[in-house]
Amino acid sequence: MTLTLPRWKGLPPAPHLGPLPITSALIALLVIAPASQLHRFPRSNAQGLERVVAMASLIQSFQSDDARPVPLLWQERLGAEPAAQLWARQRGAWWQFWGREGSAHLVVPARLFGPQANAALPGAAVRVDDLVVIAPDPLSHQTLQQQLRQTARQPRGLEQRCVNLLRSRQAVAWTKLALAQISGDLAPLLQRFQQGCLAVSAEADGLSWQGEASAKPDSVAAAPPQPAQPSTSGGPLPADLLLEVGGARLDLLLDALLSNAVIRQPLMERYGLDQAALERLRSTPFLLRLRPQPKGPFQASLELQLAVSQDRSGWTRWLTALGQALERQGLSDQRSPTSSGPAAATSAVTSRLPSSLWLRDDGTPLGGWRWVVPASGGAPQLLFVLGAGLPGAERFATARPPAGGGLNLRARPVALSALGLLPQDLPAVVRRSSQLEILSSPVATPKPGVKPGATSPSGDGGLSWLWGSLTLEAPQATPAAKAQSAKPPLAPTPAPTSAPAGR
Repeated sequence: MTLTLPRWKGLPPAPHLGPLPITSALIALLVIAPASQLHRFPRSNAQGLERVVAMASLIQSFQSDDARPVPLLWQERLGAEPAAQLWARQRGAWWQFWGREGSAHLVVPARLFGPQANAALPGAAVRVDDLVVIAPDPLSHQTLQQQLRQTARQPRGLEQRCVNLLRSRQAVAWTKLALAQISGDLAPLLQRFQQGCLAVSAEADGLSWQGEASAKPDSVAAAPPQPAQPSTSGGPLPADLLLEVGGARLDLLLDALLSNAVIRQPLMERYGLDQAALERLRSTPFLLRLRPQPKGPFQASLELQLAVSQDRSGWTRWLTALGQALERQGLSDQRSPTSSGPAAATSAVTSRLPSSLWLRDDGTPLGGWRWVVPASGGAPQLLFVLGAGLPGAERFATARPPAGGGLNLRARPVALSALGLLPQDLPAVVRRSSQLEILSSPVATPKPGVKPGATSPSGDGGLSWLWGSLTLEAPQATPAAKAQSAKPPLAPTPAPTSAPAGR
């Protein structure tokens, strides 16, 4: 082969470069060899992931790492020796998902089993486009095949964004069914987050995440670009608190309960709530705290602090009706004593406002209410207490709407778990964390008929941005702990096979 430069009129003759056989061969090798390998071992684009997500109630994606040992799920589904061989060839992402029956399935690229479309697969495996799903048992395998024969709809909106996230990063996506199982009795408080996904990052001492969720299953709303994470100044939760939740509106937390007629009607009848009082509760900024109680009949006490408006007449009327309702139920009212010393100024402000402590027949305090002036000053706020006497008024922060108008949560899961106050199906990594923080912010979108640019949290279409992090406790060096550490980090605690997927 001879390469020459062209001759141009008026220019000197081009130099003669002579034959370059070695260079030509090298260029051909660099181009042809990778192309042939791509044909032999095509890269998986996870085209089957959309069909897999449609069958999953909870799904996680993971990035392979040669430095990590073979995952426990691989060994359980493939056997120790085949799992080690395939793990050595694995590059990129792999997945695990839980179906409606509650069993974990392993999902890997089909190319691991060879370049041929008819390559031999494990006994409980099913090929889904360019992926292979390995079921945990024959019944799950049969169910998987039946679901794949059904016509699957194309994912849209939030679901499609979650599929894209699961393809590209370590992430987790969930449905209403999975949320109900994992959160247990807390599910009614999480209705704004029934469906969603999070990108998860491993930190030196824990995990952090960001993503989105929706109050409406199968949400097709388009999401605008994600904003920067709101800044918080709360820091770690102190030892005298188990949980703290602040919100811009109480209905962000309790709307599922307050909207349920079976729950709302008894509340209105037993506790003097009329429709006007209910609407005031829904729209009021709040701060909710859970405190441990080392003595007495209750493990913890609940404090709900409400940032009521300057017009307190409606609140005082409701408190009068609430007191009468409690007296009819056989409780006795003991007025809280007047404070003295440093809290005297606070007492002077709130002495004209009603406060009550309610006792059982044996003298056990069940809770009550009082008005408090926040440490930062400002208008008095209404504090309700359940499970303890009325605390001093000087220790309270201000209940104010969080940045972004959503919810801020801080908790100490290890302490909550020790008291039996966490759902049993929460992932082990959450249960053993010393600190947990979650932030949410509604995605504000215009209401129908509202001018462009005018937004309102009430017109958010049910979407919320989510951020969070957790700090892990040092794991116990026991065989059980070692076995648990080999599981994917966000795997929920396994439920009995006979238990239903949702509760």
